[in-house]
Amino acid sequence: MREQVLVPPDSACETDVGLMTVPLSQERAFPTWQRDIPREYFQLDAAALRERIAAARRTLGDRCVVLGHHYQREDIIQFADVRGDSLKLAQWAAAQPQAEDIVFCGVHFMAEAADILTPPHRAVILPNLAAGCSMADMAATRDVESAWEELVEAGIGGVVPVTYINSAASLKAFVGRHDGSVCTSTNAAKVLRWASERGERVFFFPDQHLGRNTAHAMGIPLDQMVVWDYTLPFGSLGGLTLEQLERARVILWKGYCSVHGRFTVEQVRQARARHPGVRVVVHPECELEVVQAADAYGSTELIARYVHEAPAGSVIGVGTEINLVSRLAHENPDKTVFCLDPVVCPCSTMYRIHPAYLAWVLEELVRGNAVNRIIVPEETAHWARVALERMLASA
Repeated sequence: MREQVLVPPDSACETDVGLMTVPLSQERAFPTWQRDIPREYFQLDAAALRERIAAARRTLGDRCVVLGHHYQREDIIQFADVRGDSLKLAQWAAAQPQAEDIVFCGVHFMAEAADILTPPHRAVILPNLAAGCSMADMAATRDVESAWEELVEAGIGGVVPVTYINSAASLKAFVGRHDGSVCTSTNAAKVLRWASERGERVFFFPDQHLGRNTAHAMGIPLDQMVVWDYTLPFGSLGGLTLEQLERARVILWKGYCSVHGRFTVEQVRQARARHPGVRVVVHPECELEVVQAADAYGSTELIARYVHEAPAGSVIGVGTEINLVSRLAHENPDKTVFCLDPVVCPCSTMYRIHPAYLAWVLEELVRGNAVNRIIVPEETAHWARVALERMLASA
């Protein structure tokens, strides 16, 4: 089953106006359809949209909070009460007792996390239900469950599952039920140590690069890490042999971020050639060779802090999504901050949170309608919360 969602011409990667067909996941905590957004919203220019969003925010007051992920465009971030990474935003929302409505300008798994961590009476709203995450979608819970079944049938024991927070609520719940934990790019090393103390091997998903970079920094040899290919049929052990699995300390899922996968060692070399003395900082979702070629690596929060704390006159090449890089450059005029990838393409799913969608959901809230509300089923929320609490306790 598929749905049709109106997507505006909002990035260099999406150039056609019209109905975009996007796949549905039965695992997501939102309806299998999105109510049609009135076309009048796409006939408004930027100034009119800003005025209507601001007016709706004034009317709603502090009963509504707007969260903006670091990768959102400036015409969304300007309306955010707070900006940050996914976990920070969800935790911040949970700590706002006055808020009745939470509008999460991010992607689906972020809104799910906010719903899990906030009381049931609060409405968590995702302005555009088509704002997903290709990396999160690479680890469908049914595929992970099948892989887990194969490991059990093959006699591979002592496996502790760990899922990156960039994953569906149903996958977090799977981890919670199987004595595993969630991790972030900030605390991945602590969580992997926690998991290693409880089992012989870690099953890490969905991002293989975060898992590999973290395990390698912990001193785990590359030949003790294997990649499970979820695209292969059941019974093929993810393309691995029994001997490889028995030797492995870390089983990595074959997932990746399409944005961070664009950064290369050659881009780092070119940056150093053009800017002698440049400092390079990248996200751990980049490939191992890119991380090794950089001066520093870490989460979006670490990257922002790295740039802000650098001395005046610094030249910094950054390997992460272009909206954050551009914002850091603007906020640090005493430094030269640039993106390592010269052919930049923003996170296209983040870009689906267009100002037209934000105006629509806010004006619907003014009318008393919570459209695009994200509701995680209670049992899923319970087990996902268990996994998140294990992360907080271990990290």
